[in-house]
Amino acid sequence: MSETSMKHPPALWTLFMSEMWERFCYYGMRTLLTLFLVKSLLKGDAEASLIYGAYTALVYAAPVLGGRMADSFLGYRYAILLGAVLMAIGEFLMVAGTDLLGFDAGLRESLMLIGMGGLIVGNGYFKANISTIVGKLYEDNDPRRDSGFTIFYIGINVGALLATTVVAFVGETYGFEYGFGLAGLGMIAGLFIFWGSRGRYEHVPNIHITEAGHAKSFAGLKMYQLITIGSLLLIPLSYVLISQNEVLQYLLIAIFIYVAYQLISAGIKEGRIWRDRMIALVIMMLINVVFWACFEQAGTSLTLFADRNVNRELFGWLMPASMTQFFNPFFIVTFGSIFSWMWIKLSKMGKNPSIPMKFSLGILQLGAGFLVTLIGLMFVNDAHQVPLLTLVFLYMLHTTGELFVSPIGLSMVTKLAPKSIAGTAMGGWFLSFAMANYLAGAIAAISGAEEGGEALTGSEGLAKYIETFSTIGYVLVAFAILLALLRKPINALMHGVE
Repeated sequence: MSETSMKHPPALWTLFMSEMWERFCYYGMRTLLTLFLVKSLLKGDAEASLIYGAYTALVYAAPVLGGRMADSFLGYRYAILLGAVLMAIGEFLMVAGTDLLGFDAGLRESLMLIGMGGLIVGNGYFKANISTIVGKLYEDNDPRRDSGFTIFYIGINVGALLATTVVAFVGETYGFEYGFGLAGLGMIAGLFIFWGSRGRYEHVPNIHITEAGHAKSFAGLKMYQLITIGSLLLIPLSYVLISQNEVLQYLLIAIFIYVAYQLISAGIKEGRIWRDRMIALVIMMLINVVFWACFEQAGTSLTLFADRNVNRELFGWLMPASMTQFFNPFFIVTFGSIFSWMWIKLSKMGKNPSIPMKFSLGILQLGAGFLVTLIGLMFVNDAHQVPLLTLVFLYMLHTTGELFVSPIGLSMVTKLAPKSIAGTAMGGWFLSFAMANYLAGAIAAISGAEEGGEALTGSEGLAKYIETFSTIGYVLVAFAILLALLRKPINALMHGVE
């Protein structure tokens, strides 16, 4: 390809900025959530971790519905705009759930859960469909695709970096209400950017409300209007599922089986190659669950670990615990462009690793990151705190592992899925994140500085955290080796997709 043809479509930069501000909104709230639950609503570690896990699970499950509705009725643009509005409303309801307005604890918790519901449903429409538009900017077998998704992924993490520095600092220093409010303003910025530059992605297939979406349905309403109203009814359902989160695991398993059946059935209709690719996609979804269930300790057990057992003092300044989450997006932004260049260079040399091998290497680095805590333990101080460098190196390895998995996974879905079910396939991919996040909450619930509801001492808590993190590390290393051994049969199912 010529140098000119290697340039990315202008719409990529619109989607980059829109997603950046949406992630600023989402990560801003999520960065503060566990500490808000523990310190403001006085939840125990285990309860806070399970609420966090249920919320983030539903955030990633919602795109299954959001992708399907966009494919069939709403079109990508309307779905994304609807999602942005719901997320902004949800964020400002979170503000009302703080002690800003002087409400009692019961009402504050209810407002918080309703706000979470708005964020969940809104994210379901926004997240899957903006990723799908990125995939549709490129023709099949376009060598720019992986690079484009990596650039888009940098946008995600610029938003996360801003959230985990600015929102985290404001929220912990001045009050949670200011942090949540700032995150809401970010979502409004993303909404205006996406709408204002709509001409750039106007050519994308299925961008507008579909014919079926304009069809008349119940009570004289058009189908897209009925779906919009129905989406609001999903908010109280989310409220119930977060507050009664023990039933969520069974619901997620049932949805996963249904989506896997749908994907494989659609593949069978398209022929043997597409059938095999859908089987490969389901396998990769399960592998994705393993990676993210461990990676997503960042917002729960690793943040509480930072709060209690990490020396965060830098030149007389005490870094807020939630702010330690900024290392991950910082390293993404630092290394992202290098990885984007690296995949193109390796592809030209004919040495680009297969997708299963990239996942194996990513999981290996994730495991190594958790094992760094064993080294940190060698330098523990009298306050039972490990050096801050422990988290720096842990997050650095988690980040390089993430760059082997996440942008490659997004690109993989757009390659493996038939165009007729692109949104559904992307929704299914985010469902694997949902299962991972619920599992992450369950892991965090047993790794905290509590036992039988009683707080452990500093040394006991540190020992429990290190034991949990090192066990996770060893399991991940073993799993990475197994996946490397199985890479050839999995790659064969993908039929040469790179």
